[in-house]
Amino acid sequence: MVLPLTGVAREQSIVVGSANEAVLRACQDTASWPFHTAILSGPPRSGKSLIARWFETSGLGTAIDDAETVPEDELFHAWNRAQAASRPLLLIGRPVPSEWKITLPDLGSRLGAALNLSIEAPDDEMLAGLIEAHAAQRGLALGEEATTYLVPRVERSFAAVETLVAGIDRLSLERKVPARLAIWREALSGHEPEQGDLL
Repeated sequence: MVLPLTGVAREQSIVVGSANEAVLRACQDTASWPFHTAILSGPPRSGKSLIARWFETSGLGTAIDDAETVPEDELFHAWNRAQAASRPLLLIGRPVPSEWKITLPDLGSRLGAALNLSIEAPDDEMLAGLIEAHAAQRGLALGEEATTYLVPRVERSFAAVETLVAGIDRLSLERKVPARLAIWREALSGHEPEQGDLL
């Protein structure tokens, strides 16, 4: 299932599956959030930024992406505004307090009480959906048996799927041949994610 983003290009739609379905349900049930605040974490390339965008464009609340890079006093003021306006605040960052070490005591105690949401690793069905979504984004025509062949062989991670489809696309264009079995095999043999692909 693909969750469209209002006002955002179709290629940036969210693939909904076992890894993120609970997160999306929680984002639609903000009344249950402690102090109107939740922190979303997850693996690289798992769609955290897209969920933050969807959260805001859907009018569900305010989202701050890459919250760990935001000065702590700004986050503290954002938390205070959320309380004053009773407007949900979604932060994209590591769980607090186990992984995100905050130095401002007042902020640490407040975010420590927030709801921690986590995107998990994708299952086979979601991997297939991700492969199809990345291929559609690139305008890449994969054969009918592509997901049947690729899903059992690709690393179970969002980043690996994205890198694999990029590799298939690149090889198909370089060789000027359709993206079929020989191309799938070659991409699988050398699709180790590069650091740049994980950002």
